[in-house]
Amino acid sequence: QVQLVESGGGLVQPGGSLRLSCAASGRTFSTYAVGWFRQAPGKEREFVAAITRSAGGTYHADSVKGRFTISRDNAVNTVYLQMNSLKPEDTAVYHCAARNDYFGRYYTGARDYNYWGQGTQVTVSS
Repeated sequence: QVQLVESGGGLVQPGGSLRLSCAASGRTFSTYAVGWFRQAPGKEREFVAAITRSAGGTYHADSVKGRFTISRDNAVNTVYLQMNSLKPEDTAVYHCAARNDYFGRYYTGARDYNYWGQGTQVTVSS
């Protein structure tokens, strides 16, 4: 099993940047594919970005492509989400999620993941 803890959220002005971190417990984090999702009040959970277990592949939702970048450092059991050019519509609770993976894939569906963090609030407002 793995436990996930997100950090790095906060209040930022439009156009600003934040870097979210997803710290994982466990010795086998390098065997987990990881994704970032977000949920705004009154809206459904939305896929943001995903990364393969070895960071050989990444995928970003169209709504964040060119502004957000997912990355990971397996040496410190952490996945990052660098968010630039933030917009008010990026305001949401951001969750990271993980699943065991033996195929080197990334996953974009919430149902593909079985471990979730509690989330970190990101608010973009002037």
